[in-house]
Amino acid sequence: MIPYRFEPTATAADLHDQHGSIEDGSETGKKETVAGRLMLRRVQGKLAFGTLQDQSGRIQLFAPSKVTPEFDEFCALNIGDWVGVGGEVMKTRRGELSLKVEQWTLLASAQRPFPDKFHGISDQETRYRQRYVDLWVTPKSREVFINRSRIVSLTRRWLEDRDFIEVETPVFHPIPGGGFAEPFTTHHNALDLDLFLRIAPELYLKRLVAGGLPRVFEMARVFRNEGISNRHNPEFTMLELYQAYADYNDIMALVEQLVEFLAIELHGTAQLPYAGKTLNLAAPWRRASMLELIEEKTGQALDLEMDLEELRAIARKHHVEVQDSYGPGKLILEIYEKTTESELWDPVFVTDYPKEVSPLARDHRELPGFTERFEAIVAGRELCNAFSELIDPAEQRLRFEDQAKLKAAGDREAMVVDEDYLRALEYGLPPTGGLGIGIDRLVMLLTDVQTIRDVVLFPTLRPES
Repeated sequence: MIPYRFEPTATAADLHDQHGSIEDGSETGKKETVAGRLMLRRVQGKLAFGTLQDQSGRIQLFAPSKVTPEFDEFCALNIGDWVGVGGEVMKTRRGELSLKVEQWTLLASAQRPFPDKFHGISDQETRYRQRYVDLWVTPKSREVFINRSRIVSLTRRWLEDRDFIEVETPVFHPIPGGGFAEPFTTHHNALDLDLFLRIAPELYLKRLVAGGLPRVFEMARVFRNEGISNRHNPEFTMLELYQAYADYNDIMALVEQLVEFLAIELHGTAQLPYAGKTLNLAAPWRRASMLELIEEKTGQALDLEMDLEELRAIARKHHVEVQDSYGPGKLILEIYEKTTESELWDPVFVTDYPKEVSPLARDHRELPGFTERFEAIVAGRELCNAFSELIDPAEQRLRFEDQAKLKAAGDREAMVVDEDYLRALEYGLPPTGGLGIGIDRLVMLLTDVQTIRDVVLFPTLRPES
């Protein structure tokens, strides 16, 4: 009968840590019990060997027929069966630390064929659909998700050490806001109310700063009804934070220091391999304006004051699909994304975005038509988006109304007017710096993974046929 509970006294890693240095062919006299899956098994006459894997690693099972009860049944166990094993810790003459099988019990039977460690799962989609198997047979996968947990935990600790408090804001929003994305919609029956799954927690977090919480953050699950790619999953995790009395320069310093800290905590260095190349994540990171970087990559000097038809011609030259609604700021952004962003390798803060494409960012204090906004680009990909927050309610209303016109004209990702958020601004929001950083992309960066599906335990997939 399968027991209702089983209590191991040690993990595989514990046994290696405590007894790994004993001499070959020796016994410890120490009895332990472990539990996990049987991943390998071989029988040599009256002696059987197995490999038991638990959450910490692997330990060999040494099963002589004279010692192991129900020896034939032990030899008939399936690869993938869960077993609990007790016995003496010893080392074989070949130097393999082992647990002598003096008692054992079946904890769960693997009723489907289990992949062995040599072949694993060759089909990527099967790995994503059957993560419960992938975690056992793909060591890299298990390591990535353990490191993901560490990254989130370390980030929380780092922020709390700097007086940030973690908060929770609604997932159901009465109107979508805080980002450019098409939302998922749902309906609340009792209130007979259409609601939207949040695309960003931004506007609620800034309400809290207005409410007197000067440093807040949220590890937010967000939802965007968009395509799927190596960098996009419809639901993902976003770290958003807001710091009163700060501007975008303060947030740049926070980002580079946080990422450097995480790299060193995980790997002992800020020089990391990524996609076969080396990344230097050590602070400080380069700061350069969008216009400066475009000119470096294309040789073309752009400006908001340029003739609109000239900008359109330059955009088409670089294979940008130009829409009639695009003003000079949007055209410059599209040219940058087409020609420059993917070419940036080592970390760079791309600063000073056009006002037209930054409806929540504060006007640049020196550059008319631009905002104090930046994105951190690492290995050719956006890691985060941040700005000195727009705090003037009258200006914010005008920006919202411009967005609402775009939405009315068919832009499904444009924002709408949020009257309650405007009311919060009217009560007063102090100078504030804000940040949104994709946790999934951060994990990809720190674990040398090139597709988001490899850092999301259960990515969104088409239904199985």
